[in-house]
Amino acid sequence: MTQEEFEHIAPALREIMLSVGRSFFGNDDDAEDVAQEGLIALLKFIDRMDANTRHEALAIRVAKHCCMDIVRKRKSKLFVSSTRKENVIPPERGISESPHEHLEAKELHNAVNQAVQNLKPSERRLFELRQLEGLSLDEIAEQTNIAKPSIKSIVSAARKKVFQEIKERIKS
Repeated sequence: MTQEEFEHIAPALREIMLSVGRSFFGNDDDAEDVAQEGLIALLKFIDRMDANTRHEALAIRVAKHCCMDIVRKRKSKLFVSSTRKENVIPPERGISESPHEHLEAKELHNAVNQAVQNLKPSERRLFELRQLEGLSLDEIAEQTNIAKPSIKSIVSAARKKVFQEIKERIKS
């Protein structure tokens, strides 16, 4: 796909990503971040994209990953223990952060923690290694003696469960 072709479909993909971001975070500011990061991610792979293919599903997948990345970046100090329930270390309030933003961050932090705790122990262990500790599939396979395709599948399923639970918590 050429740059010009990408620019032609980018507005539609941006709207899709905004929608995913809004449904995940519940606000326009974070949705804008999701759309921006998502389009940048897609732009990196422009040469591998086929101009004649529908890219809506790819935009949704990239946006979901961006949502999780944003949560992970905000919660880089998040510690989730697979052996204890009392694992919540609330985020500290930043100097430029309003009390409302701090409360939202704390609620999101708790929702992520609870969603991860609700995973099966085997899912939680692999999810933590991949998503929270940032280990590669090779590193996880080496540590756990589990095949990389299996790790990828389990982590993907766990990520979907966490995403869905957080989404439900944010709605209520």
